[in-house]
Amino acid sequence: MPEKSTAVGVALHELDQKITDSNVQIVALIRDGHRMLSAARYVHVRAGDVLMLSASPEGMAKAVDNLDLELVGEKSQAVEALKSEDVVMLEAIVPTGSRIEGHTPSSLRLGSRYDLNLLAVSRQGQPTRGRLRSFRFQAGDILLLQGERDHATSALARLGLLPLAERKIAVSARRRALPAVAIFATAVIAAAIGLAPITITFSLAMLAMVLLGMVNLRELYEAIDWPVLVLLGAMIPVGGALEATGTTVLLANGLLTVMSGAPPLALLAVVLIVTMTLSDIMNNAATAIVIAPIAVGVASALGVATDPFLMAVAVGASCAFLTPIGHQNNTLIMGPGGYRFGDYWRMGLPLEVIIVGLALVLIPWAWPLQPV
Repeated sequence: MPEKSTAVGVALHELDQKITDSNVQIVALIRDGHRMLSAARYVHVRAGDVLMLSASPEGMAKAVDNLDLELVGEKSQAVEALKSEDVVMLEAIVPTGSRIEGHTPSSLRLGSRYDLNLLAVSRQGQPTRGRLRSFRFQAGDILLLQGERDHATSALARLGLLPLAERKIAVSARRRALPAVAIFATAVIAAAIGLAPITITFSLAMLAMVLLGMVNLRELYEAIDWPVLVLLGAMIPVGGALEATGTTVLLANGLLTVMSGAPPLALLAVVLIVTMTLSDIMNNAATAIVIAPIAVGVASALGVATDPFLMAVAVGASCAFLTPIGHQNNTLIMGPGGYRFGDYWRMGLPLEVIIVGLALVLIPWAWPLQPV
């Protein structure tokens, strides 16, 4: 930083505002070998300081001219300078439902509130060009972030981001792993042997983890997928209404009429395939709620056990492989993999064909289609 520069004596946050129009981002300030991130907003620039800037060639040239700066170092040196013992660079993905989805770095105040610098963004495998300050995040975006080593991981958690780089597991979390597994296993075993319904055993397990301090209430609240709960709350009455109004019987009889004379195994295949198809465009739990009463109606009309038809619904509802919208996991990998909507058919369709073939053999073997 030359003494004649107009940036001398200016606080970083004021300097940041001056170069906003140039589409330049202050990444860090290096003083006497000590690296300070741009989150140190009230540090005043001195002569001899080194500013690390992220910008296009045009923006860099404009900032250098406006502030009377001198370019020093090379690109390779600059990349190494982005990391140190105290500063880390890490990649994170924006999952569906993240609190930053639909927001911009400016509105979130990534620097001042979370001590993070946004260095780059990739969307569907392509780097994003333009002003990162006004970039609006979407699910599936991959972010390259820079922050203090001690706070970066917690900042990602507060933002609801999923880190792609390896992270060290906290000792406290490791100590809680065994008791958590034991509590979960106890809940599963209790439900399996019929001591209590699974909803009660899992609720008690969750309560035990909270009381023992394994999970705090804030983490518990943030882990709940509220949109899914609302969806299920809305779909359960729909499933009940289908059954109460006789719609399930009507649909089941219509299916039997269309497939008159077909063996129960063929109807089992239809139920499985229809469930798979719906799960590709609907939430899997909602699909199960809607199709399960119809499957029971088909089984009752055939006079066979309902277990194999309900298992077909369970298997089919878990096979949302054809679209990126069938399950949040599909949406999550769409951005990092650079996939398109039609790419899911390439692997999803053969996989579903294999599952249908195996299910039509294994389900009747485990739950015979016997008359009742």
